[in-house]
Amino acid sequence: MRARVPVLEIMSRTPITVSPEDTVDRAAATMRTRDIGSLIVIEGGVPSGIVTERDIVTKVAAPNLRPNTVRVRDIMSAPVVSIQSSEEVAEAARVMSERKIRRLAVVDDGKLVGVITENDIIRIWPHLIEVTREYARLGLDEEVRGIEGHCDVCGVYSTSLVLDKKLLVCPDCHAG
Repeated sequence: MRARVPVLEIMSRTPITVSPEDTVDRAAATMRTRDIGSLIVIEGGVPSGIVTERDIVTKVAAPNLRPNTVRVRDIMSAPVVSIQSSEEVAEAARVMSERKIRRLAVVDDGKLVGVITENDIIRIWPHLIEVTREYARLGLDEEVRGIEGHCDVCGVYSTSLVLDKKLLVCPDCHAG
């Protein structure tokens, strides 16, 4: 039987935000200095979207646009997908799987109170990767690869994290 864990218990309570009017270079600098992969876009005091590293790579860098001339509103994903802090973590995993996303804004009464990521969920329940990424056909005894996020050992961002002894580690830490 699975324990009932509310999103509130594992979410990040200090979400970093950005204005839709900010430039992409400013958003990218914030992500770099805060060592995070996304920013919640706040407009009129409420979350209106999310901008991720992938948005910057695919919508700015790949087409060779100048990040200091592109606004966050032009590349953000909107509306932001959210969940209430009282919902169960398993529900957050289901929503992520259904929407094919890795992050959810946590909103109570229209106010942003946190962010929950796929990595947050996997840290407490590694087996839920089957839900968040639809890896059911892999089986629990096979090694899971290709998770995006920050290494639990060295902190370096990687798109190739491996689940190793209940930690998500980069290829360098996994080899060592």
